[in-house]
Amino acid sequence: MAQSTAEAVENEWGEALYALLRKGGVTQYAFVPDTGLRVLISRCLADPEVTTISLTTEEEGVAMLAGADMGGARGVLLMQSSGVGNCINMLSLTKGARFPLLMIVSMRGDFGEANPWQYAMGQAVETVLEAMDVICVRAERPEDVVPTTEAALAMAFQAGHAVAIILGQRLLGAKQY
Repeated sequence: MAQSTAEAVENEWGEALYALLRKGGVTQYAFVPDTGLRVLISRCLADPEVTTISLTTEEEGVAMLAGADMGGARGVLLMQSSGVGNCINMLSLTKGARFPLLMIVSMRGDFGEANPWQYAMGQAVETVLEAMDVICVRAERPEDVVPTTEAALAMAFQAGHAVAIILGQRLLGAKQY
C-alpha cells in the first residue's frame, strides 16, 4: 500500500528527530505508547544500541531519566500532552536534584482537535510545564523539528535545564473520530 503524503512527511521528520537525538548522545528512551510519536518510538525499539523503557505512567520517566543522568547517560521522555498532568509532582525532582531533562510531548487539545476531553490538559500543557521551570519549545511544521530539537538538546544537555519539545497538532495532524 502506498504511503500518503502526510505519512511520508511524518516519517521524514520522525527520522530526522531520531537521528538528532542519537547524534546528541541520547541512548535511553522512556515512553508511554502514543500514535503521535509512532515513528520515533518505532525507531527506538528497532535500535539495538539504545535502551527503551515502556512506562506504565509518564512520571516514572522523570525518575528514570534522573537515574540515567546519575549513570552518565542521556535520555528522553516521550509522551502525549495528557501525560504531562501525571508528571507535575515528579518534575520537582529536577529542581532538587539539578539534572537535565528532555521531554518530547505530542499535543492533543490543540489545532483541529475533535475530542473535547483532550482540551483541558492540552490547553494547560505549557503553563503547567513552565510553572515547574521546564522550558517549552514548539515545533508546528516539519521544518521546525530539526532546529527546535537542536536547540532543546543544547538547552538540556549543555545548559542543564529541563526542556520540553512540544510537537503541535499542526505538525502531527488532528486525529479524526
